[in-house]
This record gives sequence, structure tokens and C-alpha cells, in this order.
Amino acid sequence: MSTTAELLKGAAELFPDEVVTQAHVRHFDLPFQAGRFALITLDNGHDHTKPTTFGPQSLANLNAAIDQVEKEAADGEIVGVGVTGKPFIFAVGADLKGVELLKEWDHAYAIGKGGHDVFKRLSGLAVPTFAYYNGAAMGGGVEVGLHCTYRTVSAAVPAFSLPEVFLGLVPGWGGCTLLPNLIGADKAVTVIIENSLNQNRQLKGKQVYELGIADAIFEGADFLEQSLSWTAAVLKGEIAVERPAIDRGEAWDQAVARGRSIADGKVHGAAPAAYRALDIIAAAKDGDLQQGYDAEDKALADLIMGGELRAGIYAFNLVQKRGKRPAGAPDKNLARPVTKVGVVGAGLMASQLALLFLRRLEVPVVLTDIDQERVDKGVGYVHAEIDKLLGKGRINQDKANRLKALVTGVLDKAEGFADADFIIEAVFEEMGVKQQVFAEVEAVAPAHAILATNTSSLSVTEMASKLEHPERVVGFHFFNPVAVLPLLEIVRGERTDDASLATAFGVAKKLKKTAVLVKDAPAFVVNRILTRFMGEIQNVIDEGTPVDVAEKAVEPLGLPMSPLVLLELVGPAIGLHVSETLNRSFPDRFTVSPNLKAVVEAGKRGFYVYDSGKPELDPEVAALLKQGDVVLTEEQVRARVLDAVAQEIGLMLDEGVVAEPQDIDLCLITGAGWPFHLGGITPYLDREGVSERVNGKRFLEPGVASVPA
Repeated sequence: MSTTAELLKGAAELFPDEVVTQAHVRHFDLPFQAGRFALITLDNGHDHTKPTTFGPQSLANLNAAIDQVEKEAADGEIVGVGVTGKPFIFAVGADLKGVELLKEWDHAYAIGKGGHDVFKRLSGLAVPTFAYYNGAAMGGGVEVGLHCTYRTVSAAVPAFSLPEVFLGLVPGWGGCTLLPNLIGADKAVTVIIENSLNQNRQLKGKQVYELGIADAIFEGADFLEQSLSWTAAVLKGEIAVERPAIDRGEAWDQAVARGRSIADGKVHGAAPAAYRALDIIAAAKDGDLQQGYDAEDKALADLIMGGELRAGIYAFNLVQKRGKRPAGAPDKNLARPVTKVGVVGAGLMASQLALLFLRRLEVPVVLTDIDQERVDKGVGYVHAEIDKLLGKGRINQDKANRLKALVTGVLDKAEGFADADFIIEAVFEEMGVKQQVFAEVEAVAPAHAILATNTSSLSVTEMASKLEHPERVVGFHFFNPVAVLPLLEIVRGERTDDASLATAFGVAKKLKKTAVLVKDAPAFVVNRILTRFMGEIQNVIDEGTPVDVAEKAVEPLGLPMSPLVLLELVGPAIGLHVSETLNRSFPDRFTVSPNLKAVVEAGKRGFYVYDSGKPELDPEVAALLKQGDVVLTEEQVRARVLDAVAQEIGLMLDEGVVAEPQDIDLCLITGAGWPFHLGGITPYLDREGVSERVNGKRFLEPGVASVPA
């Protein structure tokens, strides 16, 4: 049987590019004559732009540091051991770049076991151990602290989480086993399952303390000094740390059941990680830690060798890397400054845009509309939202007053836009209306001003075609709700110049949006794919498949909501409009459902009514439906929908709508809530064999976001 050091040495050979974390040991006397203390500081030698992670060599370094303090503790030279991180960062878990490289189950198992073998030594020392969460802590960073006897947390910690389930793993270095035994199963389910599946929701320092994960909380400015004083008091017996008894009865089982309900609601059984984590939490009820660690090792190895983790890492990298460096964006030095923004329209979408520009750019924003009542309503919406931020403590009174003073509304475009640098329209989705608006704006706007359209499906080129300067028109398509969905499709018309495009990308960055450059093609990316997807669902319903069968057919994808619930969110009238737009461009592939048309004409807001929160087919809608006699099974519906989507994506790539398949995936993840665990639509279609069946080839290279060869 190899030692931990030998195990990690072998694993390190598989991670040639690891950013290695050192484990520095220093000694000092604690306050109040509490004794000699050893402090291990985790530091990868980089500033906070490269957070501290644990690859095999990093674990080996921590193991060596523990060798040293273990001997000192056994010899009576120290009274305790602490673990902390470099400024702003405690540690953010396993080195995921290396995990992707693993090709064999045994290697994956060795990584899991190696982490456990190192971390659990902290709980086996002859003296108490302390974790000082001084900064961001995630995954293995949280778990190394869970193995310590005591924990403190800084009130300034901005992000603390066990995000593994979000990526397709389980907290496998003690998290699934130790956390429920520390704070109870229900709170552990919240951290491990609920927060992870809610787009990797983070905890702040105060929440970490209130959950009972940390035993004490101190302000960030003198966090370590205060933690060491507290440590001295604990070691001298002046402070007794009391933790509530854990309910190991029915409450534990109910917590696990709640976790399964959350997982079912989010991934519908389509992703195994949440369920594996819940199995381990369920088994941890009896407090057998080693049994839990063994289960975590096996689950980690199984999941690392499955497709879900690679899919999750692929999606994570798209959002964190490609999303921050948009493909095809012009030189940012060409961008012009934006010191005032104009918004044409004062309806809900326009008002949301005004609020976003106001909050992110903090420049004057002026709305216009066709009458004073609408203008007042738009400005009133922005003021009300600012008041909500003030009420929640997100901004102070001074900031609220400043923001309110920056937003105005006028009827006269000449008055409002004469000195605006960036003007965006959010009016009725009809080409003639938008062309008229742009003609009016061009007549009064300065020559350098960017004219942006929030159109969801119309041609930007055609919209600009009657202007004297079409080169400054750019598509700037947001997704609803504007404050929540990160995607911004930036559309280059045939005559859009680089300076206008660069300015659009510069504004998008300040708005903190994920910008993707797309060609001026019907419905761009997200709406085109979703309309094809929804169109096939509508087609099979029109042909005779029951509504519930068509809906359930795509549940295995684990989408955030079913197709017809999504239609309700978008609005049947908008869905119909986009399908009609695409039908005019591609009549062979995009149909206009007569049943959807009937629903819209009847003024229905969707297909469902809600009884006790559950959707049920509206009897009035059921009476409107005219169906054929072709009834498909769920499997047949799913295959037909996926085939249609694969065909459409293939055609979009052939047309050059985006630079690469990765941009399609980034758009759907950030604009349509496509699940991280599927890793994007194109790798999913590759894994399921749909790409090759429909297009004769994969979208991505073999092994990308897939099971290792």
C-alpha cells in the first residue's frame, strides 16, 4: 500500500501545468501566554487574480507541512495549529484544469483519496487545529477547514461555497460527510445542493457564521489578529465553543428528501452529481466519518470519469474565459467614450434598460416616448427600483439621490438626444416603426453617436438601410429579465464599422454583460434555436401528440423550465411573432402553429392555469386546440426535437452566424439558462450521437466536454 506522499507524487506527474500552492509554516507565541503556535499559510505566489487551488503537488506541500507540525505537536513544542490563506483568498478547491486531464478511474480515485488522506490528518493531530477563513473559500478550500477542530471567518469574505454539484461533482474531500455532522442535514443540503443548483449561489462571511460553519466571526481589517486572540482564549479554556446537538432522527431524512425534491426540480434526474451527494449525506446520519470518506472517494472517481464534470468544466470555462474575451470583437482602443445615454421608449423593457445603464455607467440617461404619461411612467419605474435598492441596503441615500438625478424623460428627441453618445431603441418589433425611429434619431443625434437596436429578430442591416450613416447602427439584443440574464447579442450589420462595434463591446463590458458577436441573420442565435426547438414541440402537438407527452419528452435534458412554461414567460404573442419572422426567412424549417395563433388571438397568456402552483392545461386552451391523429412517444418527440436543433445549429455555423460552436453554447448558457451540467448544446448533441446522425460530423473535437477516450 503506497503512502500518501507516494500517491501524490504519482498523481503530480499527471498535472504538468499545476499552479502549485505552497504551505508555509511559521511559529510565534500566542497572546496571553497561551503558548507556541504553528500557522500554515496557503499561498500560490500569485496575486488574487490566480486563486489558490489544490493539485497533487499542492496537496503534497500541505502534507509535508503537516508532517512538520505533527512532530512538533507530538513533542509538545506547540499548543495548536492554524491554517489560513493569502490576502483575500483562503483557497478555492481542486485544480480543475488538471482534473480534465485524467483518463483512468484509478487516477481519479487517487486524487480523491489523496485529498482525504492529507486533510483528515488535521483532525488527528495531538493539538487542536484552527481554520481561519480570511477570504474566498470554495470546494476543497472549505473542506480543509471542516477537518479542523475550530473555524473563524472574516465578515469581509465575499464568496464561500461548495460548488461541486453545480459542476458535476460532489464535495468529495469531506464536505458531504463533515458538513451535515457539523451543522445538521438541512443546512448542509442548502449549501451543497440548493445553493449549487441555483447558479452556484455564494455565502457571505456573516452567513457562514450564522449557519454554524464558523465558530466566530471578526472584521476583515484585523481578522487574523482577532482570530489568534480568540484562539488563545479557547486554548486557555476562557472560551468554550458550544455547538447545537444534531438531529439524527426524522429531520435528517426530511432534509435529504428536500434535497431530492430540489434536484428533481432543477435537473429532473438528468445529472447524477446531486443524487450522489444526497446519498452520501443520507449515509452520514450515523456519524461514521471514514465510511463517508470512502463513499466520497468512489463518487468523485465515478463522476470525474463521467461526462457531466467535463461538461460542467467546459461550460464554466466558456463563461469565465470566452465570455470575457469575445471572439471577433474589434480593437477596444477604437471604442468611443459614452457620457450620456438615450433610450427610445419608456415601456417595461426600455425602463429596465434605462435602469441598467444608469446603475452601471452612472451617466445621464434620458427616456423618450410618444406621450408624457408613458415618459413619466418609465422614469417612475426607474425611481421605484432605485428606492428598492436603497431599502435593501444595496446603495446609500446619497447614491440613490445621485442616480435619480441622472435619469430624465422628455417628449422631444432633439432636446433629449442632441448630446447623447449612445442611443438605444426598445420600441414595437416592427420594421417600419424602427426605421422611422432611427430616421428621427439620426436627424437630431450627434454624428458620433451609436444607434443601437434591441430587436430580437429583425434585420439590423435593413433597419439601417435608409439612414445617411448606417455604419453606426449596431444590434444590442438583451434578454429578459435584463438584470438577471447575462447575455448580450451584439449584431454587426453589413455596414456597421469597427468603431461603432468596439464602442458597443466597451459598453457591454461596463454593463457587466456577456457579449457575443453575431452576424445579422434572422433571430440571431438564442431566439432562432429556441424557436426551432419550440416549433417542433408545437408541431407534434398540432399533429396529435398530447400536450403532456410533448412537454415531458424533453425533461431528461434537465432544462430550467418546460417548453410551454417558457412560452408563457416569453409571451405567446412574442413567440408567434418570432416564428412568423423566421417562417418568412426559412419556410421549409420554421412553421407557424395554427394552435399557437389561436391561443394568441384568444388573448391567452399561456397554455396553463395553476392549481396549487402546479401547471394544468387551461380548459379554454384545450377547447381551442385542433390536433391531428399522429401520436408520438416521448422518445420519438425528443429525437425529433434534438434532430431539428442539431440541423439548425449546423446551418447557423455554415452561415457564419457566430465564429465557432462554443459561441452557440455560450449564448444558450447565459441567455436561455441552458444547464451547466450539460456543458452547452453542441457537446450534448455530440455525446448523444445526434450531431453525426443529422450532420454527419461532430460539432467539437472528440473529448471536448465529453467522456475521456
